[in-house]
Amino acid sequence: MTSTSAPPTVAEKAGLSLLARAELVGRESAGPAAAAVDREGRFPHEAVDALRTHKLLNCAVPVDQGGEGASLGELCAVARILGRYCASTAMIFAMHQTQILSLVHHSTPGVATFVAEAVANDYLIASATTELGTGGDVRSSVCAVARDGDTVTLTKNAPVISYGEYADAILVTARRTADSPPSDQVLVVCRRDDVTLEPTGSWDTLGLRGTCSPGFVLTATTSADLVVGTAYAEISSRTMLPVSHSVWSAVWLGIADAALEKARSFVRSAARRSPGVTPPGALRLAEAAAVHQQFSDLVAASAARFDAAASAQEESMLGMGFSLAMNNLKVTASTLVVDLVNRAMLICGIAGYREDSQYSLGRHLRDAHGAAVMVNNDRIMNNSAQLSIAYRGTL
Repeated sequence: MTSTSAPPTVAEKAGLSLLARAELVGRESAGPAAAAVDREGRFPHEAVDALRTHKLLNCAVPVDQGGEGASLGELCAVARILGRYCASTAMIFAMHQTQILSLVHHSTPGVATFVAEAVANDYLIASATTELGTGGDVRSSVCAVARDGDTVTLTKNAPVISYGEYADAILVTARRTADSPPSDQVLVVCRRDDVTLEPTGSWDTLGLRGTCSPGFVLTATTSADLVVGTAYAEISSRTMLPVSHSVWSAVWLGIADAALEKARSFVRSAARRSPGVTPPGALRLAEAAAVHQQFSDLVAASAARFDAAASAQEESMLGMGFSLAMNNLKVTASTLVVDLVNRAMLICGIAGYREDSQYSLGRHLRDAHGAAVMVNNDRIMNNSAQLSIAYRGTL
């Protein structure tokens, strides 16, 4: 007679590794809701609640600040797992990690107090870096911080604020003063209670629908000690850009994982129906697997590059070579994810094209196409073109 054991409690689950907890979130919460999140264009509440339950939102915060000190490589591994189940959930996780690490790496006393508060309460943190009037250039701001003693105010017309209505805080870029040039930016921490969001549009997109990222006119009044002391140019170069490109790429790798899993399952099913005969899609599957391996190695190597430089506090993180490498990661990964989902579609044929099939690839394909327009690849390559002219080293 066999006995059935009770499922692990939350306390027992807390002892699991980061990757095991990510797998639980994906399998039990993000995955089952993914189709509804996509179909309804709604925020994945159940998955984000599960990220909180399993203490994944603050896993990258140093241990002495209440987190687990996860490396960027580990964050990418978590994002990849989540991306396999629900790209919207994974992207929310990825964007949150970019924000919390920007605060951890460029902390001041007021910011450190906020980080402790965020860890204690499992805050979800969003960002408002794009703005109407800048042509999509996140390194330029129209709005400016206005100071009045210990208080600062700002108003920003942002065409996109990812999951802004559902975040507990928003990091906002703005000019340092009203007299500052557009590129002299600071990063301002705004608690949700200190922010008014006036919607300026809806979020009815092709893919990544659960990120719920419409535009808003954001008005905030907050404490002056929540203006990060480090210039945003340095925050962007050292942390925000390399972290975002790495964890985004890991999410896209997770989408590719899901697509290749379906393609592999389709080919195996065909092989079982005709024993001893190599299915037509097997060769395409082998070719896709080779590209998939290159994709996986690229993401891992890029995260390792960042972790090594950050650990040694190398000035190379501000250099052209480092910026070029991270630009190349984003552009290459966003291209490969579409390529691999397309390859999976050819392998699965009409079964992959149908929305009512177990091999359906529609959601993965639509999510994959969001990769190239999240900070448009053309803008990134134009920046890389300028860097490449001056750069003399090898990557």
